Amino acid sequence: MKAIFRKGVLFGLITALCFMGCSSGDGGDDTPPEPTYRYFAYTTNRNSYNISGYSINSSTGALTAVAGSPFPVGGFYYSNSIAVSPMGKFVYVANSMTDNISAYAISPATGSLTGIASSPFAAGSYPIAIAIDPAGKFAFVANSGSDNISAFAINSSTGALTEIGSPVPAGQAPHSIAVDPTGKSVYVANAASSNVSAYVTNPTTGALTEIAGSPFLSAAFSATESVAIDPSGKFAYVTNPGTNDVTGFGIDPSTGALTEIGGSPFAAGSGPMLVLMDPAGKYVYVMNEMSQNVSAYAIDASTGALTEIAGSPLSTGLGISASFDPTGKFVYALNSQANNIAAYALNAATGMLTEIAGSPFPSGERPIAIATIRVKQ
Repeated sequence: MKAIFRKGVLFGLITALCFMGCSSGDGGDDTPPEPTYRYFAYTTNRNSYNISGYSINSSTGALTAVAGSPFPVGGFYYSNSIAVSPMGKFVYVANSMTDNISAYAISPATGSLTGIASSPFAAGSYPIAIAIDPAGKFAFVANSGSDNISAFAINSSTGALTEIGSPVPAGQAPHSIAVDPTGKSVYVANAASSNVSAYVTNPTTGALTEIAGSPFLSAAFSATESVAIDPSGKFAYVTNPGTNDVTGFGIDPSTGALTEIGGSPFAAGSGPMLVLMDPAGKYVYVMNEMSQNVSAYAIDASTGALTEIAGSPLSTGLGISASFDPTGKFVYALNSQANNIAAYALNAATGMLTEIAGSPFPSGERPIAIATIRVKQ
């Protein structure tokens, strides 16, 4: 926290008197100090069975390994997804081959991880993706092997997970899951059935109910791989590796239903695997695995239509997993074959990405998923 400086005994006396009788409008200084934050990134390393933790320099974007990293904690095997609670208290990892979720507490001072009691927590068959609602109350897990979605309540004190009812059906081979910014709706990209399942969330219990019209289809859908929601909650974007494009939808603010937007689908590179939104909601980035580049688009704030920006596709070689830092200034992308993390600065005016000094940064063996978080000190 920022220090509060008091000048002399007289100031202290005046402050004490004001605590007894002054109102804030009479010169009393009862404004709380502004909080300070630290920024961290975490990656799951599939072949070394651990998590790497990094401190993010909020000015330069550089990554520095936190104390104790990597963290070899239990239940960790073939991990495809990682999520961090919005309050920066807990980290959750989906372990596909062991059908469970590992959970860790974050040290706000150092960013180090400690396994949570009773972790790992049982999930469905082959959990491949995990997402947390904006309030940090619920976790949702896509189980690719059992074609369903598990919902969990998060204990705000301990981080422990308690399953909410039974898993709800999804399409075939759900591969990606996203929660809208209000926490009202959950969207799942089903790779084998090439559609998107949509659910409304009970704000009290976290239970999921499929939205009327779900699963949603598009003539362009082919092996739908990744889904992302823009920060305004107005639009959803889905990658189609089979047809090398990205489909855009408008989200009904009342029901959560999806309607394909005009001009969709939008051409991408070869093998688009991941769609990434910038936190300001101005740009969409699609990681093209086969062509080893990134298609970058500007978003029409009114319609959701995508226009490829000048210089796209970007020759960054971004891999199949990437994340913006919480400030929206930097992008971190995993190079699984090279065992490192490439870091880029975002030009907010143009949408272009430029590799930062010191990049790439070393990771564990075959990093497969990354998440970043801001932690209050």
